[in-house]
Amino acid sequence: MTRENDIDIARNVIRIEREALEQLEAGLDTAIEQAADLIMGTDRHIIVAGVGKSGHIGQKIAASLASTGTPSFFLHPTEASHGDLGMIVPGSVVIAISYSGESRELVDLIRYCRANSIPLIGMTRAPESTLGRASDVRLTLPTVAEACPNGLAPTSSTTMALALGDALTIVLMARRGFSREDFGFRHPGGKLGRSLQTAGDYVAGRIEDIPSVPESAPVEDVILAISEGRKGCVAVLDSAGMIVGMVTDGDLRRAILAGKLAGNAVTIMTPSPRTISLDERMSAVIKRLTEHRISNAFVVEDGRPVGIVDMKDLLAEGYV
Repeated sequence: MTRENDIDIARNVIRIEREALEQLEAGLDTAIEQAADLIMGTDRHIIVAGVGKSGHIGQKIAASLASTGTPSFFLHPTEASHGDLGMIVPGSVVIAISYSGESRELVDLIRYCRANSIPLIGMTRAPESTLGRASDVRLTLPTVAEACPNGLAPTSSTTMALALGDALTIVLMARRGFSREDFGFRHPGGKLGRSLQTAGDYVAGRIEDIPSVPESAPVEDVILAISEGRKGCVAVLDSAGMIVGMVTDGDLRRAILAGKLAGNAVTIMTPSPRTISLDERMSAVIKRLTEHRISNAFVVEDGRPVGIVDMKDLLAEGYV
């Protein structure tokens, strides 16, 4: 088989799945609003269930819901039949996924929902299937060809289920007014989560001393403070502890060349330096430091330094 045939096969798969998504989009109806109504009407967890490839899609949907303001977890139907049905409490809402609607592993879960008045949202292509008939709200998937050449491996069907789950997730986000701040609060790990932090989040809990000197400090004390601070800079403070300037390694070099070593912090500092507010998002901080080629800046609250952002630290900690 030639490389060109491989590409043709891959393109055909994408075409088939794209056409399936187009059918899904065209067929969307008020059921997604009804599903959102059910979910918004409870303060309990949303339980997502499915087996096989539908189960893998269900895990992703549950994770997406949980990370965007809708408490949710995935329940494997087989484990549910062996005691985990107890995880479903009154007020819960169950989303069950089965393209055929006849996955035998879902039978016990469906019966339990019916017997305990647990609202059931079914995601299936078969309205008259076991799952379709039992569902309080049915999110109908169109009947489409799988991209598998044998028409067997779930491909188009799972792509549609994933997209429909994403659509429901975003509808719920919109209803909740879920913000970037909310998203960042639930994603503290990784580069994404760190970029959504505020400068206040970044400096909170850091016990490192903030390198600083008073205005009257002789240059020798400034050099010592910069050396001990290991940040390549020092804040210059007035008698009230307000930041009035900043001395960097570069400022020291320029002072040496200008013969100002006999002066004090005020004579060699950069006055009114760029500072960072507590509520400034770290992504904006990094962008500003990068654009202006600034190595470090002090985080201030009411004019007083409460922390420092250093590009070397940001690189080491994965922010950049």
